[in-house]
This record gives sequence, C-alpha cells and structure tokens, in this order.
Amino acid sequence: MKTIIRFILTYVIIASFLSLFTPGKAFCISVKEEEDLSREFMKAVLKHYELIDDPLLVKYVGDIGAKILAAAPPQPFVYRFHIVNNESYNAFAGPGGHIFIHSGLFEAMDSEEELAGILAHEISHVICRHISDRYERSKKIEMATLAGMAAGILLGATGGAEAVSQAITIGSAAAGQSLSLAYSRDDEMQADQIGLDYLNKSGYTGEGIVTVLKKIRDRRWFGSAEVPAYLTTHPAVEERIGYLDAMVEKKSAQTVKKLSYNPDNFKKAHTRLRVMYGNEENILRILEQDVTNHPDDPMAHYRYGLILSKSGNRMEAINHFKKALEQKAFDPDILRDLGKTYFQDGRYSEAQKILEGSISLSPDEPEALFVLGRIGAETGKLEVAKELFLTITEKYPYYKQALYFLGETCGKMGNMADAHYYLGLYYSGKEDIRNALFHLEKALQETVDQDRKIKIEEMLNAIKKKKSKEAKEESEKAPKPNRPQFIRP
Repeated sequence: MKTIIRFILTYVIIASFLSLFTPGKAFCISVKEEEDLSREFMKAVLKHYELIDDPLLVKYVGDIGAKILAAAPPQPFVYRFHIVNNESYNAFAGPGGHIFIHSGLFEAMDSEEELAGILAHEISHVICRHISDRYERSKKIEMATLAGMAAGILLGATGGAEAVSQAITIGSAAAGQSLSLAYSRDDEMQADQIGLDYLNKSGYTGEGIVTVLKKIRDRRWFGSAEVPAYLTTHPAVEERIGYLDAMVEKKSAQTVKKLSYNPDNFKKAHTRLRVMYGNEENILRILEQDVTNHPDDPMAHYRYGLILSKSGNRMEAINHFKKALEQKAFDPDILRDLGKTYFQDGRYSEAQKILEGSISLSPDEPEALFVLGRIGAETGKLEVAKELFLTITEKYPYYKQALYFLGETCGKMGNMADAHYYLGLYYSGKEDIRNALFHLEKALQETVDQDRKIKIEEMLNAIKKKKSKEAKEESEKAPKPNRPQFIRP
C-alpha cells in the first residue's frame, strides 16, 4: 500500500511539473498552422477512409465530448468528433481538435464511462499541444504530404503494424524523412492526469478509461504483424493501467459529482452502431437469439426490430417494435424507428402519427423531423416539407442529408435559386467539388438576393482556389518526363 501511495505522489509531482509547460510550448506549431494542417489532414482522411456519417451517432459522441470540454479552459479550436468505420481498436486525436474513434473500439465498449474515458484522454492530448509538438518536429515536410503521412500512420488500413510501416515508408519516400506520432511516456502521463480531472469535473468516475485500456491490452491479434493501432501511438498501456487504477481508487474515496445520464442512451447508440454498420448476417443471427433468450426484454425486441428493418423485413420489424412499446410506450427512439419503418413501407399516414408522437416526447430529435419532411415531400405537402428541412438545417447543421432534400423540395416547388443553392451547400460539405461548382454557379445565375449573391461568390472563389491548389499539387507530384538529349555533331 505504501508503495502505491509513494508511486501516486511521485506521479502527481511529475505531472504537476509537466503541467507548468501546458499548453503553450515554444516548439509547438501555431494555432493557425495547426488549423491549416487539420484541413489537409481531413482531406487525406476523407479520401482514403470511410467515416460513419450517422447524425445520431456523431451527435451522441459529440455531446459526450462537449461535456468534457465544458470542464476544460476555453479552447482555440472547434472540436469535431468522428467515427471511423474500421474494426480495429483505435482512437486518436488529429490536428486542430479532430478526435477519432474506430467503430471496433466503440463496439467493444460496455458503457458511456468507457467512451468518455477515451475521449477525455484524446482531448487532453490536444489541450496539452502534444500533437502540435509532433508536427513541429517535422516542419520540413510539405504540409499536404505531412497530413497524408499522419492520416496513414494514425488510421492505418487495418490498424496493424504493417499498415503503419507502409504509411511511414511511403511518407519517407515522398518527403525524404520519417514522421513519428507516438507519444512519450510523459505525454501519456500528463494526458491521463488531466483527462481524469476533466472526467471527474464532468461527473464521470474515470473507471471507464481503466476498463477500456484493459480491453485494448487484452485484444489478441492474428499474426505478429497485426498489432492494435492504439498501442503504436499510445505506449506503456500496462504501466498506465497500474497508475490510473490507483488514481481512480484514490479519487473514488473523495466526493465526485455523479452525472445524471440515462444508460439506455449508450445502449441505443451502441445498438445502432452494431446494427447499421456491422455484419448484417451475423448481427441478425445474434439478435434473433437474443430475443429467443429474453422474450420479455423490450430492448431485445427493439434491437431485433432495427436489424429486421435494415434487412428489408419491415412487417416483422414493426411487430417487434410494437412488442417493445408494450413495456416502453413512451420511448421516443422506439417510436421514431417504428415511424421510420412505416415510412419505408409506404404507410405514410401511420408513419406521420407515430413520428408526431415521438417528437412530442423528444422535440430535439432531428431524425423524426427529417422523416416527417420526407413524408411531406412524398405526399405533395411541399411547403410543410420545406419548412421541416429548413428547421433541421438551421438547428442541426451536422444533419447534412436535410440540405439535399431541402434543395430537391425547392426544385419541385419551382424555386430553382434555392434548389441550386442548398444542393451546392450539400455537395460542398461532401467535398464533391464538381457538383458543388455546378449548383452554386446555377444558384448565382438564378438568385436575386444580393447578400446571398455575395455569399455564393465567396464560396465559389474559395472552391476554385482549392481546386486550383489541388491540381497544382497533383501536377508537382506527377513524374517529370525526361528531356531529350541533343548531341552536337
């Protein structure tokens, strides 16, 4: 026991000393440089990796991140949270406040405490400027190349050491030097201490970071090259488990504000991730067995209803949603997904009634509003649909699909200026430059509102500059043809 206390005291002294140098280390890149790098980084990520662009999942993860950030000092970045559709156990922070978690790690979690623990740790790396320190040491590398190398190393095609090695090799050939993004033990110690402090201030116990690290440690890989990606960028996992466990145990004896959250929120998000983005055949079999084993569990019926709906068996899905509602009649999520299934089955009147009930219980639920808008568009109530889609785009800017259907609805109404404008915004957000240019140029021709014209012109100029820059970069990367040698006779 004395050894543990002595270790904790030593840890606190070292971490406190380190915190004197947080967050403005002289060798860090500037905030502006990091923001520029983050844009290049995200371009590389979107080009090579699939992000789960599910509004409900992204919002859930983002809401937890926001709770943690509320306990931190004011930040120079707008933090964004992403889910990478990849089965490896990985989570990391990119430049400019971009926080990533792989779907494999999310799926391995059992509670919101675990998700909050990982997010707090990664947020702390950003706040402590550990990331900008790593990039500062590689300043000689051209920014776009640096961003691509970083994306390859942090994400990894399979999360394995081989993928990381390939990313480093490719980057070295392109830039003439290598890039290391592995944190030092001091970095990890500092991020652990600060992250745990933010967790406690947010109302979490901190136990989740310990349990999820144990899962990462216990992950077994297939073949010597297949190492969980989290271990390549976060060293000393075993050591961290030891001192974090001791710190959490010590803090548990103190008063920690308990967070009043509904554990069903994690279960529903976790279920949605598995059902919508997992292996459909495997999930269908597992959830069918779950219903057989737990016929009186409303959440088992809800989960099974989701996968049945996704697989196209809507009649059976509706039956299981109704069974879930027998015990949870006022659950807005079950009502929403029942209404959505009615809509997909073409039963618009029943869908509308159910969705309106869902919204009455949860007014801030954008997906129910979105499906109601779809019903309006399909049944000719275009003005109603337009207002619903407009509300979603203004209130929930992360719900990008609403922009597309808003543009489509305006087109059906004959309002081509708005139709092209909103479709231009949609494709611009999707980084689809060709379609974004087409629709924004059409919107500029059709629009009479001078303020909007100015905004469209600014967007067009920014997109064209970006397109020109990318074309120049591609041209510079292309191999130069050998010039013919002329020999004087």
